[in-house]
Amino acid sequence: MKKIEKDELYEHLRGFLKSKGIALDSGSYTQRIHQGCNLLADAINATQITVERAKAEVDRKLDQLRQSIHEATAPKSSSGSGRSTTSKSAQAKGKTKRQQTVRRKTKDSDASPNPEPTN
Repeated sequence: MKKIEKDELYEHLRGFLKSKGIALDSGSYTQRIHQGCNLLADAINATQITVERAKAEVDRKLDQLRQSIHEATAPKSSSGSGRSTTSKSAQAKGKTKRQQTVRRKTKDSDASPNPEPTN
C-alpha cells in the first residue's frame, strides 16, 4: 500500500466537509482536527509496515510448515538411507529374527496373559 502523506488525510477531510457545506476555517478546533488527522495518518503508516512484516513472517513460517509436512508424507526413497538393517531377500526367505514375547506366569488363572504395568 502507499504511504499516506502528512497533510493528505486532513486535506481530503477538509474537501469532503466543504462538499457537504462545512468550511474548516482557521481556529483552534481546526488545528486539533489537523493534529488528529496527522496522528491517524502516522498510525495507519505504522500499521502498514507492521502488517507487511507480519505477512512476511507468516509466509516464512507457512513455507516451513509445508516443507515439514512434505518431508513427513513424502514416499521414502529406495536408495541409500531408506534401507533397513535386514535385506529384503533375507526377509523374503524368512531368515530374520523375530522378538520372542515373554509371558509371565501368575498365581491366578483368571489373570490376563499380558498384565498392564501399574504406576
